[in-house]
Amino acid sequence: MTDLDIAEVAHRAGVPASTLRYYEEKGLIASIGRRGLRRQYDPGVLERLALIAMGRTAGFSLDEIARMVTPDGRPDAQPDLDRQMLATKADELDRRIRELAVLRDSLRHAAACPAPSHMECPTFRRLLKSATAAAPRRRAPGPP
Repeated sequence: MTDLDIAEVAHRAGVPASTLRYYEEKGLIASIGRRGLRRQYDPGVLERLALIAMGRTAGFSLDEIARMVTPDGRPDAQPDLDRQMLATKADELDRRIRELAVLRDSLRHAAACPAPSHMECPTFRRLLKSATAAAPRRRAPGPP
C-alpha cells in the first residue's frame, strides 16, 4: 500500500485533519513527510488511530494513551506499560456497563408500562432505586 496523505487518512479514520495534526503534536502519531504542503502517513497510521479511538472509548485520556504507545504505534515498545491501570479501567467499564444496563431496563420498562404514571409503577420504582444505588456519588451543583 502506498503512503496516504492527510485528507485520505482523515476520510478513512473518520476524524478531521485538525485531529490528526493535534494527535501528531501530542506524539500519538507521526507523519513520514510531506508532498507539497500535505502531510503523508504510513498506512499503518489507520491502525494506530483505531487504537487511539478504542482507548478514548474506554475512557483513557490522550496523555494516558500516549504513555501506552509510541508514535509508530508499537505498544510492545513500552516495557513499562501500566497493566494495573488497564485492569482499573476495565473495572470502571464493568461498573459503567452495569449502570447502563439498569438505565436501559428502566427506559424499556417505561416505554411499555401501562401504569398511568411511571412513579406509580412498582417495577419502575424498583429500577429507579437500583439506578440510584448503582450511580456514582456526585456532588450536587452549587457552592462548595
